[in-house]
Amino acid sequence: GSGGYSDISQGVAVRVSNSSGKTIGTGALEEGIFIPGTGACIFGFQVTVPDNIYSYGITVSHRGTLQFSRSQMKSGPDLSLGTH
Repeated sequence: GSGGYSDISQGVAVRVSNSSGKTIGTGALEEGIFIPGTGACIFGFQVTVPDNIYSYGITVSHRGTLQFSRSQMKSGPDLSLGTH
């Protein structure tokens, strides 16, 4: 990435935690897909976690932790940086 996103690239760590902050799974960003005309990239990732937790936190790189419910995790959480 560029323009303040140089820490976002294939292989960057993804950490999933429970509501008390304990790490329950780790993974990494997959190869990015550039979206022509938008300046945006999409990175997938997969992390296997227990499905009996009420709230999950996802941290990518040093960007802080975003919280997701069990139903959001089952449908695939959607995270974004910037204005996209």
